[in-house]
Amino acid sequence: MGWYKHWFGTPYYKLLYGHRDEAEAEAWVDAILGRWGLQPNARVLDLACGRGRHARWFAARGMRVTGADISEESIAEARIAVPEGDFLVHDMRETLPRERFDGICCLFTSLGYFDDLADDQRVMDAVCAMLVPGGRFVLDFMNTPVVLRDLVESESIIAGGLTFQVQRKVEGEVLVKRITLNDAGCSHAFEERVQALRPAQIEAMAVKSGLEVLDCSDGPDALPFDPDRSSRFVLWARKPLA
Repeated sequence: MGWYKHWFGTPYYKLLYGHRDEAEAEAWVDAILGRWGLQPNARVLDLACGRGRHARWFAARGMRVTGADISEESIAEARIAVPEGDFLVHDMRETLPRERFDGICCLFTSLGYFDDLADDQRVMDAVCAMLVPGGRFVLDFMNTPVVLRDLVESESIIAGGLTFQVQRKVEGEVLVKRITLNDAGCSHAFEERVQALRPAQIEAMAVKSGLEVLDCSDGPDALPFDPDRSSRFVLWARKPLA
């Protein structure tokens, strides 16, 4: 079982990343739609949608939103939280049969989860295949060189009345985060493993899939991407018309 299947469906994941709240999700969606210029009823896929934070705001802005995630627990919560959306348990390396979208988003470092980089290329290939000609894609990832340079190897995070011990290290080309906590006398341990993809690698994967790279930014706003300072790398792309 991939680490993501176990970790993402737990209540501890939701607690640890609770700062990724509705206000942040709304800001992301408004920034995305501002760039995409989609009309109401356009079809949007939130790939690796989690519990539907962003899908909620796409729906609120009049989009026909589909959310896809590998976590059954997350999809179950999303269906309750965003009843107007269509949510599917889905492996992001595969296309959704007969489904085509005007826009696809993949937010909050939701690439690089697999041991084989060929699987990450499969994700990008699936994105391109599921877009209509002229359809837009946005990917939010870490700016790996800056993250590695400024890596905090150990810290304690208090969330939801619990103390999370977080250890970070690099194993080859994989950024590893180990999370441990004690809840009511029970010890829990989780691990995140994300490929340390560089911006140039991600751009090359997008181009190889058939996408056209339009821009790169630092976060959802129009801040230009600075390879030496930006903590986030946001890729904006589209599927060519022909």
